[in-house]
Amino acid sequence: MFLYQIKTALKSLRRNPILTALLIGGIALGICIATTFVTLRHMYMRDALSQKKDQVFYVRLDSWGQDSSLDQFPGGIPNQITYPDARGLMSSPVPVRQTPTYMTKMFVHPDPGVAEPYQAEVRMVFADFFPMFDVPFQYGGGWPDAADERVEPVVVIDYATNLKLFGGENSVGRSLRLRDRDFQVAGVLAPWRPGLRIFDLTRDPTGAPEPIYIPFNHGEAMTLWAAGNNSGWKRQTINSFEDNIQSERIWLQYWVEIPDAESRGAYNDWLRGYIDDQRALGRFERPTRFAVTTIPALIEEFGLVPNGVKAMSLVSLLFLAVCSLNLVGILLGKFLSRIPEVSVRRALGASKAQIFWQHVIECELIGLIGGAAGIILSIGVLSVLGRFMDNGDALGLDGEMLLVAAVLSLLAGLTAGIYPAWRVCRVAPAMQLKIQ
Repeated sequence: MFLYQIKTALKSLRRNPILTALLIGGIALGICIATTFVTLRHMYMRDALSQKKDQVFYVRLDSWGQDSSLDQFPGGIPNQITYPDARGLMSSPVPVRQTPTYMTKMFVHPDPGVAEPYQAEVRMVFADFFPMFDVPFQYGGGWPDAADERVEPVVVIDYATNLKLFGGENSVGRSLRLRDRDFQVAGVLAPWRPGLRIFDLTRDPTGAPEPIYIPFNHGEAMTLWAAGNNSGWKRQTINSFEDNIQSERIWLQYWVEIPDAESRGAYNDWLRGYIDDQRALGRFERPTRFAVTTIPALIEEFGLVPNGVKAMSLVSLLFLAVCSLNLVGILLGKFLSRIPEVSVRRALGASKAQIFWQHVIECELIGLIGGAAGIILSIGVLSVLGRFMDNGDALGLDGEMLLVAAVLSLLAGLTAGIYPAWRVCRVAPAMQLKIQ
């Protein structure tokens, strides 16, 4: 029966191609606008760690002084931590993975025949960083934990750096000179550009991930200053790198991976104990306060989705609703014009329900065809928008957005057609047959 109804619906659509094109075009326009702006919002909210959204957490501690203001921070809590706290948190046995991290800059000295020396952003991390954030590799992998402990000169480079310096070949084991030291390549990342640079949301999160990664402990060994945000709550004289890492200034991000609720409770208890211990040493003047936040919640709290994008995504959905409602009159006229045909079908035994569902299926078919056309238009629009955005190559329709577009298409078809379908099945066939 369902295949028969599909066949009948297709036959009906072919009867008046101009009217059919108008209906499909109305749905396509609404789906294009709605899908484009919903996808734009999705790009900001998209969590590259969707399979770990309840396992990876960002740690913040209120280590500031009693009289200092925290109004500049989302949630009223410092958005980064100090170096002493990063070292202290690493002693926790609860997380299955954990890493402090920050961004610095170093000069890269390639082979003179390949490229001139240049300055590059470098991210300082522990080995846990790569499996925690599911960083994809083309060659090799991250370094072992032992390399962190021994401060081994190992490095992970991204796809573009490998292409620039090594011609895109498997460069694992080859040497790369950073500043005045030679580092051995442990791994090469596959092309990787998440919608947001999720491991550092304290600065512009739409930028590309850093191209180079080295063990965190080289920071002290090579006196590598942070090139990101750095702030503090009390006057401290910083004359050397040693002064900086012993200060109360916040400039590091701290991430943990905790697999279950029981472990999360244990980690919260551990943090309370850590803060109590630090307070006994004269730090943490305020009442105990900390935050262990998931990535989606952090994106929302930091307000990383522009208000304009939020507003336009809502307006685009309303525009789709208006497009669908504007088609009600056209479909009503189309369906009522075939009352004689419907009356004959009713006289031959078709029920009201069968007539109703026949016309609903026709509307949904219009919705799906219009939705497919709208998706194609949306891909084109997103491609154009991507050329004007810093992270435009991350702007596109993924599987989730395609599913959303399909659902919106079905809803649009149903919205446009449910009333006309109800009206046509309510017409009494006897009067029409008598007239005929």
